[in-house]
Amino acid sequence: MVSLKDIAKKCGVSTATVSKALNDQKDIGESTKARIREIAKEMGYFPNSAARALKTNRSYSIGVLFKEEAGSGLRHEYFSGVLNGFKIQAESQGYDITFINTSFEKRKMSYYEHCKYRNFDGVVIVCADYSDLQVMEIMNSDLPVVTIDYIHYNCTAICSNNVKGMEELLRYIYSKGHRKIAYIHGQNSSYVTKDRLASFYRVCKELGLEIPEEYVRTAAYLETKGTAIQTRELLELPDPPTCIIYPDDTSLIGGRNVIIESGLKIPDDISIAGYDGIGMSQLLHPKITTISQNTDEIGKEAARRLIGIIENPKTTLIERVVIEGSLLPGQSVEKPKRRSK
Repeated sequence: MVSLKDIAKKCGVSTATVSKALNDQKDIGESTKARIREIAKEMGYFPNSAARALKTNRSYSIGVLFKEEAGSGLRHEYFSGVLNGFKIQAESQGYDITFINTSFEKRKMSYYEHCKYRNFDGVVIVCADYSDLQVMEIMNSDLPVVTIDYIHYNCTAICSNNVKGMEELLRYIYSKGHRKIAYIHGQNSSYVTKDRLASFYRVCKELGLEIPEEYVRTAAYLETKGTAIQTRELLELPDPPTCIIYPDDTSLIGGRNVIIESGLKIPDDISIAGYDGIGMSQLLHPKITTISQNTDEIGKEAARRLIGIIENPKTTLIERVVIEGSLLPGQSVEKPKRRSK
């Protein structure tokens, strides 16, 4: 590894002069700085991370908390898109990312202990059980923390515009002639669910739609089993819906399978809509009507905000940043055979 002493010898200057040049100090000339930097680059010099940490009091390392209970993990397109955007932006600003875990040398440690052990400058919580005491410990700590789609008084949150997204989706379904619209939403404890559900009821009220209680049901995000059960029960109602909105494009598959197994055709006999806009939704036949979330920008904005908090803590405000999505009309929502009154 090339050292400052090697560069100094090559340049014919002192080690102190090389250090000043590489750290852009003002007590040496610009031409000298430029020459030393050029030679350092030619020699393949990289600053020692430990030395940089001592100088800046930062590790330039960010912890990523990602614990997804449904089992899709990094294979899920929404989360992988968010994480990829975060990684690209963080690396472009000189930061490395590391996943947080609770194991070290065959003993358990809390998320917070792992963060302190790794000396993370900050943490992004992409997916987690926010009622978990270990997760709450991180959010309530002195560490800079940014959350994705979760609101906490001590953390900046990056959220997709779930209120507007649900409104656009519901109004589109209404414009196709549907009046009997069911909504299978995600877990009640989720801020995503609360925003979407409130928007659903608000828009229904504005449109003059009366939604029976049995039309609004709960099933876990990203899981197909729950949506399959709820879809079967909706289809067996004396007055079934003409359109079903699902928690997300992945869980929609469970409902879609039940509809097909029942001998019904989409959208001829019943319409369906999802949420997220993952690639798979546009590969199915018919293409799924859904809301595309801008996962790349969600991830990048999370990185920008977190690094801003790390580097400028005295001027940073706790904020809720909303990222817009867009409607993908697809082909799974069409005019019902018999318009409801």
